[in-house]
Order: sequence, then C-alpha cells, then structure tokens
Amino acid sequence: MEQIARAAGVSKATVDRVLNNRPGVQEHTRKHVLAIVAGLAGTHSSDAGPSRIRLDFVLPGGDNAFISDLASEIERQVELRGDVDIEIHRLSGITPEEIAAKLGSLRPQTQGVGLIGLDSPSVREAVRRLVAAGVPVLTLVSDISHVGRVNYVGIDNRAAGRLAGYLIGRFLPGSAGKVALIAGALAYRGHEEREMGFRHVLQESFPRLNIVAAREVQEDAGRAYDEVQTLLTEHADLVAIYCIGAGHEGIARALTEAGRENSIIFIGHDLTEDTRQFLLSGVMDAAIDQNARVEAREAVDRLVRAIRNESNISTATVRIQSVFRENIPNDP
Repeated sequence: MEQIARAAGVSKATVDRVLNNRPGVQEHTRKHVLAIVAGLAGTHSSDAGPSRIRLDFVLPGGDNAFISDLASEIERQVELRGDVDIEIHRLSGITPEEIAAKLGSLRPQTQGVGLIGLDSPSVREAVRRLVAAGVPVLTLVSDISHVGRVNYVGIDNRAAGRLAGYLIGRFLPGSAGKVALIAGALAYRGHEEREMGFRHVLQESFPRLNIVAAREVQEDAGRAYDEVQTLLTEHADLVAIYCIGAGHEGIARALTEAGRENSIIFIGHDLTEDTRQFLLSGVMDAAIDQNARVEAREAVDRLVRAIRNESNISTATVRIQSVFRENIPNDP
C-alpha cells in the first residue's frame, strides 16, 4: 500500500478507499490509483504484463529552477510507475525554430510527447504534424491553442496573474505609484495570460497603481537585474514588481543592492530553493506556486492513458497556492 501511495502521489488512506471501493475519492483519482496498481502488478509479474511506453518531454533549458524541479519530478514519477521509459530534452534556447525542429525529430520513435512550448506558428505546426501521425501531445505549464493536443496540465495562468495583482493591491491599500512587470518570454501563452490577468485586476480594483511598460528578459536573471536597476533609476515612485516568469535572482539582487528590498513589494512565481530563501529574507513578499510534483504525475498519467485509448481524460488544472514567509511548506 505504501508503494502504491508513493507512486500515485496520494495518501495511504486514499489507496485504502480505492482498493476497498469505499466512497470519498474523486473518480479521476480512483482511476489514477487503479492504473498505478495495474502498472505495478505488471512489473512484478511475468512477461505477460503490459508493454512499456516511450514518452518524450521537451522542456526549456537554462537556469529556470522550476523547470529543473519539474524535470526531476517527471523522472521520479516514471521511476515509481515502472511501466514507462522517458527521455527529457532540455533545449538550449527558447526559439520557435529550435522547439519545432526537436518535435519533428521525435516522430519516428516516440509514443507520446509532453511539451512546454511557445505559442507560435512553427511550433503549432510541428505539434499538428505529431498529432496527425498519431502521437498524443500534452502541453505543460503553458498551453498552445488550436493544435489538437490531448490535454493541458498546469495552472490557470490568467487567474494567477489576477492573484498577483490582487496581492499587490492589498499590500498597498490606498497607495499610488508605479508597478513594474518583469516578463520572462511573452511568446509563452502562459506568460501572456498572466500579464493580461494582472493588468485587468489593477484596472478594475486598484486604479491608483500604474503599470510601467513590461520588460521582457527571456528568462535570464542577468537581464532581469539590469532591467530593475534601470527601473529604480527612472522611477522614484516604483512601489512594486511582479515577475511573471524566471529572473527572481536578478531582481532580488538589484533590490538588495539599492537598499529597496523592504520598500518595494516583490511578487513572483514558483516555490524553488531560490524563492524560498528570498521569502525567508524578506526581499520577496509572495510566490504564486504551482505544484511540480502534481504536474509531473498528471502529465505522465494522462499521456499513458491517451496512448492506451482510455476515455474521459479531462484537463488537469493544478491548484494555485500563495506562499508567504509564514506558510512555506516543509518540503521544497
């Protein structure tokens, strides 16, 4: 039971309810646990067990700590299942051409693809070709529109952006001033949706806060550092920063060097080892987290189920959690 619980990412109590057909478990969770049970049974039985499945995940490279955590969680989930082989492709850049070329190269050998990709014409076309060839494609973290993907696993990014705006507005009740947007790469649909949600909630509820033009840093901490230095020089009335993607280290360094770490509200995304330390030190006020472990588990499970032609595979919207210094989870 402990092995099933670890592999499924649920409690032993949930496993007990499923195995004994007791109420109190959502149907998709019940199916997920039973699939894990079947997979584990196959690994411990004779050669008559289910055949192994080959999955490929295409993720951005670089120093994005959350993407590294996600890649590690995907590997962990696959190891726990025992019925899947994977290869994770971390791309050196985030250009549409590089992503599309990698997707095209996977077609001969893969059975399913998980993708964090840009919502651009060349990437969309590469995904459509995979789908047309019978390869299920699942988008992670940031969705891609109108490509026939089997599923999206991630947070509601527009809601996350609205949450960031709401937090900043509530941190600064009645205040006026400038708010900076530090964007990772707006070619990611998820980053674009976060910006849209953020702008809307400030316009609706906190009109005294004016947004400085978004600075796109291509997920690079050095560029984020330079941009924040410039913003601090140009805008004496800067009161808050919202970091849509990566680059937290550069922002924290710029604020600390300028002695503004306690006077500027700083909201970012994802609880990683870096953002955990920034929250503890006080330079960062809140991290809007998405659970990498849940995303990895759901992505692998939904791709496997799509390959096995299981029906009713719903989109997995991951819960958003606001993390502050006072409620940092014990496990990273």
